[in-house]
Amino acid sequence: MMDPFTTRPEIIGTFGVVASTHWLGTAAGMAMLEKGGNAFDAAAAAGFTLQVVEPHLNGPAGEVPILLHSARTGRIDVICGQGVAPAAASIDAFRDLGLDLVPGTGLLAAVVPGAFDAWMLMLRDHGTMELAEVLEIAIGYAESGCPLVPRATQAIAAVRDLFLTEWPTSAAVFLPNGKVPEPLQLFRNPALARTYRRILDHAQAAGCTREARIEAARDAWYRGFVADAIDGFCRTAEVMDTSGERHRGLLTGDDLGEWSASVEPPLTYEYCGYTLCKTGPWGQGPAALQQLALLKGFDLGGMDPTGADFVHIVTECAKLAFADREAFYGDPDFVDVPIETLLSDDYNDRRRRLIERCASAELRPGKIDGYGSDPVVPETLRLRERALAALCLGGGEPTVARFDEMEVSADGASRGDTVHVDVIDRWGNMVSATPSGGWLHSSPVIPELGFPLSTRGQMFWLEAGAPASLAPRKRPRTTLTPSLALRHGEPYMVFGTPGGDQQDQWSLHVFLRHVHHEMNLQAAIDSPEFHTSHFPTSFYPRGSRPGHLAVEARFPAETRAELSRRGHDLEVDDAWSIGRVTAAVRDGDRLKAAANPRFMQAYAAGR
Repeated sequence: MMDPFTTRPEIIGTFGVVASTHWLGTAAGMAMLEKGGNAFDAAAAAGFTLQVVEPHLNGPAGEVPILLHSARTGRIDVICGQGVAPAAASIDAFRDLGLDLVPGTGLLAAVVPGAFDAWMLMLRDHGTMELAEVLEIAIGYAESGCPLVPRATQAIAAVRDLFLTEWPTSAAVFLPNGKVPEPLQLFRNPALARTYRRILDHAQAAGCTREARIEAARDAWYRGFVADAIDGFCRTAEVMDTSGERHRGLLTGDDLGEWSASVEPPLTYEYCGYTLCKTGPWGQGPAALQQLALLKGFDLGGMDPTGADFVHIVTECAKLAFADREAFYGDPDFVDVPIETLLSDDYNDRRRRLIERCASAELRPGKIDGYGSDPVVPETLRLRERALAALCLGGGEPTVARFDEMEVSADGASRGDTVHVDVIDRWGNMVSATPSGGWLHSSPVIPELGFPLSTRGQMFWLEAGAPASLAPRKRPRTTLTPSLALRHGEPYMVFGTPGGDQQDQWSLHVFLRHVHHEMNLQAAIDSPEFHTSHFPTSFYPRGSRPGHLAVEARFPAETRAELSRRGHDLEVDDAWSIGRVTAAVRDGDRLKAAANPRFMQAYAAGR
């Protein structure tokens, strides 16, 4: 059925559509399409712009997984822009420092910055525009200023004292004249603009071909002046982090120089005439596929999407899928992940029988022959039920995204967030990308560069034997999870959201409403949202809330009452407070797009 109410129209056009979590990112993407660029040029321009206009949500030294469809090759690929742990980062190295968790802020959690190389790889192989054109808008905002959204100024205000007393290089950038910027005040980052202009100078001097210039930009970042600045800062700066102590970093120039973004095929699952494509188990993407494998045993189309049956079944399936994430997912270059079994009908038929009318309060990973009778879950997780867990104070993305709630604590520990962008062009090229990391509160700004490092290393466990345990040059199991779906074998939909551990809940809910209840994209995004934090968070200090279920207050009172009766630990949040999904589809000769209205920030555009 078609929901008659939406906050905005679903954008419909034929030339191109862009949807992102900030209106200026969307505008930057559309500007590239209008200049004759394709979806890959547009997505990169939006991504670089989002680094400048949402510095509390992502930064130049962050990471990005990208899912793309190339109309030229007919291929669907994943570009892995998730950097690895330093060569010196081992469990013993952290234990020698007296640590049992990787700090959520500072330099010890820094990994190789992956986003820049992922964007460059995509532009080189699929884009058409010069790098200078793609970076032009982002550089312009860094030089001339962009209006900081209120949530950004709130994040800066929370860490003002930390910046002034411990991280003076961050104060120099984010506290102009020693003051927290006012909401929507123009904010400038000239040091970042100089970094990108210097990269362009290296690129321009490199050769006569577009590809050579992009390769020179990659070299400047990973083997040139950017790598040198990162190396020097990590070797010499002693930085306060969430452990309450000052530490130097482990990341070196050699770590950057020996890493590059990679291309791999997606993992897929067939569901009701659709094929959902996700990243490998170095991310949480397969959890969405596992949820579909469980959900296909239920008649979701016959359920009211705001009713208790729908919310209960979807939530209980999520609990099972994310329990398996904890037990089995990790960098497949280091651990054997039984992904074929995890997505198989036999396995999920057995798992589905665990779902009852009452809510589960247990973490119940599956058992797979050859992987032990009790899958390895870190002992830290078994023992820790910290009071902080209830406050969701981690170093990364949030579980609930209230506008009026402080997201960053005074020591920089944060529920942070991330950004997302979806693009489809008139030729049928598609991109879904979820940039994150390098938050302004994650670590101190490197003064020569104008940006801080990512602290994605906090997602590693410091116990041996778990799939996500720390090891040198290993990818952390990221939460970042863009989506691309085919319909009847044809590339159809790109979508995603910020939200850390909740990403493969919020985005999947939109997909399910679109597939089963025939909602258009905007109606599916606008519908009342929910999620569970039942399983362990991926971020410091790694707590969980067994049986938890958060719902927006727009759910009917009878739904909320029934969910409580079924044993869910119900948290009723503000009416428009959960989820930040954007999406776009190619429906025959029409292109459509939509964006989350919550927090008055995300927009879709097209013509």
